[in-house]
Amino acid sequence: MCGLTGFWQPYGSFAEEPHAIAQRMADALVHRGPDDAGVWVEPVAGLALGHRRLTILNLSPAGH
Repeated sequence: MCGLTGFWQPYGSFAEEPHAIAQRMADALVHRGPDDAGVWVEPVAGLALGHRRLTILNLSPAGH
């Protein structure tokens, strides 16, 4: 089962690099998907998303 996480901070500045925060959040979901991970950050909007992927059907790198 895959996992998705993220946060939205529309006002003010980040106390820490948003990419690092989202990466730690996604790493906490490693049990949901140990095969792949990714982070996307839009600093102007204050949005950060992270995911973990569990490979079930397509085990090749093309499944990314």
